[in-house]
Amino acid sequence: MSTTIRVSVDDKVGTLAIDNFAKRNALGATTVHEMLSALSEFEHQGVRAIVLRPAELRDVWSAGHDIDELPVRGVDPLPFGDPLEELLRAVRGYPGAVIAMVHGTVWGGACDLVLNCDMVVGDETAAFAVTPARLGLPYSASGIQYFLARLPLNVVNELMMTADLIPAERAYAVGILNRLVRSDTLHDHTYELARKVRSRSGDSIRAYKLQATTFVRAVALSAQDSQWINQVRHDVYSGDDYAEGINAFREKRPPDFE
Repeated sequence: MSTTIRVSVDDKVGTLAIDNFAKRNALGATTVHEMLSALSEFEHQGVRAIVLRPAELRDVWSAGHDIDELPVRGVDPLPFGDPLEELLRAVRGYPGAVIAMVHGTVWGGACDLVLNCDMVVGDETAAFAVTPARLGLPYSASGIQYFLARLPLNVVNELMMTADLIPAERAYAVGILNRLVRSDTLHDHTYELARKVRSRSGDSIRAYKLQATTFVRAVALSAQDSQWINQVRHDVYSGDDYAEGINAFREKRPPDFE
């Protein structure tokens, strides 16, 4: 039985709603595995469009990766097998549209999740931040690759280097949001979009998405470059900044990266 999500289907339009407000909808392993199971069941049922949203509209959409589940210094915090990384791949690979409905702030790994959706509808409260620089954490190479494919370099630089929230109007201007609507129309706009996708050819959309995600990944790296990237990341998660960032977060104090 799902404990941190709510799932429903109406005429081949699915709703996957995160319902873990005690932890600000953090994407911990339990929640992520439940979301993966829901996506698998949606595919089995032939769901053509999915709305990814919180169960209730509050000031935080999701706090992102559950910091309490990040490993200690010296261990890669975002390996290929991390549950959240698996969820991102599942969203990209889903053979239909996944549409994020955003009310509130979106932090860290949740920002990555939203940007991996096929379309994003948000209201005036929506704001987005990517937070590894607050934690001394090296972001995954695949995550950076997808951000660079999704957004202009200067916008990715701003997200990664400042770790500050990008508010709704700017998020719409730079392409994070497909549509920026009023809070009182957010639900209707999002589900109208989902139903429109539902009415189109599922075969055509599936083929398009398979090709598009393949093109995004089509960056050839030499073995030497891959080894270098792995070493760069290892140096960070084995270093002082990562240890300080995680300790500061758990102690609820500003980190000292000096």
